[in-house]
Amino acid sequence: MGGLEGIAGSVATARDGQRPALRVAIIHYWLVNMRGGEKVLEALCELFPEADIFTHVYDPDAMSPTIRRHKVRTTFIQNLPGARRHYQKYLPLMPMALEELDLSAYDLVISSESGPAKGVVVRPDAIHVCYCHSPMRYIWDQYAQYRNSAGPLMRLGMPWIATGLRQWDVTSAARVDHFIANSKAVARRIKKYWRRDSEVIAPPVDVSKLDAACERGDFYLHVGELVPYKRADIAVRACSMLDRRLIVIGDGPELKRLKKMAGPTIEFLGRLPDDLLYEHYARCRALLFPGEEDFGIVPVEAMAAGAPVVAFGRGGAEDTILDGHTGVTFREQSVASMLSAIIEFEMEEPRFSSTNIAAHAHKFERNVFKERFTQSIRTILARHNQERTRPIDFPATDTMRGPRVFSD
Repeated sequence: MGGLEGIAGSVATARDGQRPALRVAIIHYWLVNMRGGEKVLEALCELFPEADIFTHVYDPDAMSPTIRRHKVRTTFIQNLPGARRHYQKYLPLMPMALEELDLSAYDLVISSESGPAKGVVVRPDAIHVCYCHSPMRYIWDQYAQYRNSAGPLMRLGMPWIATGLRQWDVTSAARVDHFIANSKAVARRIKKYWRRDSEVIAPPVDVSKLDAACERGDFYLHVGELVPYKRADIAVRACSMLDRRLIVIGDGPELKRLKKMAGPTIEFLGRLPDDLLYEHYARCRALLFPGEEDFGIVPVEAMAAGAPVVAFGRGGAEDTILDGHTGVTFREQSVASMLSAIIEFEMEEPRFSSTNIAAHAHKFERNVFKERFTQSIRTILARHNQERTRPIDFPATDTMRGPRVFSD
């Protein structure tokens, strides 16, 4: 995609001096680590190199050079005690913090929503597009799990806090002009909780560093943070019962419990650097993915290395895994269902082609996201210019070939 012209050029300069340049603000919930949401932000930064970023808490040392090159402004949460480590404890204050932001100078506001981000107030003639990783799961579909795992004081206060946050969350959804969901599952949540329709655009996955292996090893693989909702216990129990070798990569509060239930064929490696992780993707027999994710980058990375995936068939797995072609899915989140799925996979194992699996994974690569997001913004702005009296500068469709790519 090198050398393509488009949105990025319209941000910096006006066309023929006739209209002011498009001013863009990107709102992200917090910037304290580089995970899936921050990879989306990186891609948005490449599309809009002159955009300003607003967030609740910012740790520049934890961010990539692409993000650090932008002007980053924080809400008052940044200045509260221990905010960088304990930002989630300030969740009840975040709606107020968002509404205090002055975005009156911006024509296009893009919110990246998973924690509170979409609740900003923009100009009446500005456009607000929300890329939603998920409505806040700790006040909606996973509320019971979060409350049950909280300490006594937090458990006592959560019903009061969550009720107010839900009301604000639904109200603030009305401020958004256009929703983009990262998966069909998230689109359903948006419809259920906010009563809004949304477009689905899968997030970018960096598959370029992963190569499909021709020969696979003799072990299954589980990758991810070891927290309850990812259900690593299902994979550990199933492989222990089947006497299959399983390598678990990751760390977290569930590690001690998982080790107690694990049989002799289970090996825990903790966190690994990317090169070793990619090596395990390339050599594993299959990835086991028993959790339900909003999208799920790990299965796409594994498939990019040619690995089949045995996964719980809900959440993002519905969009990424082709049952019988790139892996096997099971419908009940239980040990029995995973046992059956592993046995089914082993019976059909010769049918799975690493080359075909890797080719499917490349449908989710970074440039595909950027092309689809560009087209969506192009359509939204064109509709805006037809409906509003104050047009926003945007290159004509027939002269625009796509987004300009900016590399580190």
